[in-house]
Amino acid sequence: KRIGLLVPPRDREDAAKMKHNLTYIHDNANYCVDSLTHSIPYLVPAAAAELERIGEGFADILQRNGLPHYRFYVTSILRTQADVKKLQRRNSNATSNSCHCYGTTFDLAYFRFEKAQPSREYMHQDNLKLVLGQVLLNEQRAGNIYVKYEKKQACFHITVRE
Repeated sequence: KRIGLLVPPRDREDAAKMKHNLTYIHDNANYCVDSLTHSIPYLVPAAAAELERIGEGFADILQRNGLPHYRFYVTSILRTQADVKKLQRRNSNATSNSCHCYGTTFDLAYFRFEKAQPSREYMHQDNLKLVLGQVLLNEQRAGNIYVKYEKKQACFHITVRE
C-alpha cells in the first residue's frame, strides 16, 4: 500500500481513470504477457522497473552460460476489486485485500517459457525455472521484492518492496 495505488480500483472503468499513474506492461525481448483474464497490464512505475530488472537478469544468466534465449510469462498483473471477486469463485489463493489491487504485484509462471528465437538448442522447463528462481532469490536478498512460491497456480507471486 505504501508504494502502490492509494485506493484499489473498483472495476475496469475505475482502473482506466488511474492509468496516468501506471506503466503499461507488454511483451518484450525478455518476457511475454499472458492473455490476462482476471487482471489488466499495468503496474506502478517501481514494480514495472522491477519486472524489467528480473527480465534482464533472466536473459543475462542464460547468455552468460551460453544457453538459448527464452522468455518467461507474466500471468497476472493489476486486479480490480471486481476481478478479485470473480477470481475468488475458482481460486482459493485470491483474497479480498490482494496486493495485485495496488499495482505492486505480478505473477510469473514457472512452467511456461517461450523460445525468443528459433534454434535447435533446447532447455527443459525445470532448468528455466531454476534460472528464474535464482534471479528472484538475488532480487529478494537485495531487499527489492517479496516472493511467494504458489504451487496451485504454478507461479511465483512477486511484490515489489521499494
